[in-house]
Amino acid sequence: NSVNSSGIRIQKALSQIGIASRREIENAIIEKRISVNNKLAKLGQPVSNTDRIIFDGKLIKLNFDKILPRILIYNKPEGEIVSKKDPKGRLTVFDNLPIIKNAKWISIGRLDFNTSGLLIFTTDGNFANRLMHPRYEIEREYSVRVHGKLNNNQIIELKSGIKLEDGLAQFQKIIHKGGERSNNWYQVILKEGRNREVRRLFEVFNMTVNRLIRIRFGEIRLPLNLQKGSYIELSQSQVSS
Repeated sequence: NSVNSSGIRIQKALSQIGIASRREIENAIIEKRISVNNKLAKLGQPVSNTDRIIFDGKLIKLNFDKILPRILIYNKPEGEIVSKKDPKGRLTVFDNLPIIKNAKWISIGRLDFNTSGLLIFTTDGNFANRLMHPRYEIEREYSVRVHGKLNNNQIIELKSGIKLEDGLAQFQKIIHKGGERSNNWYQVILKEGRNREVRRLFEVFNMTVNRLIRIRFGEIRLPLNLQKGSYIELSQSQVSS
């Protein structure tokens, strides 16, 4: 499965231009649905711009040099799920996105059904995987409204780390942003995106999170003027930077 100097592995090449995920491409190769220069594709074979690739009967143009991934910033409302299809028939975040040809939107991480705020979508599977990989410790910042108020010892514990059922979890930063009646707002930063992690950390102190909004992921902030259920697309110069 070595890659020669003249190309990129076919799974990587096709996922990079948003045709499908690497796993879906591997399955398509195994199912003999992809050919390269009129021969059935092999797993891991190198391909370049000059190869003629046919996937499910369609000619695929690589043009690595020209194609930058597309990136959307979406303000997810509560009550939408981050999934292509829902057996319960609920609204999904993909229902609101623009339709694209010869590619598909990949969400960078997920947000719970009841969580709102910043979701990033891209057409580049490799870019998505890199941003989600725990090794890169990309910061996620949230505004959190909880029932109750943390004391100083609890804040220290949350910053030093608390053992959850799937390992140690901690906030890099936690700032009290004021209260309203019996609720309090906090701004918190995490360096990972485990399932329901913010909610579970507050639940350790029997505090229920009743609003959770992601406001930043890595370098990308949720624009203040972006309405819920709306998206903006980054320009190609923003994408390349």
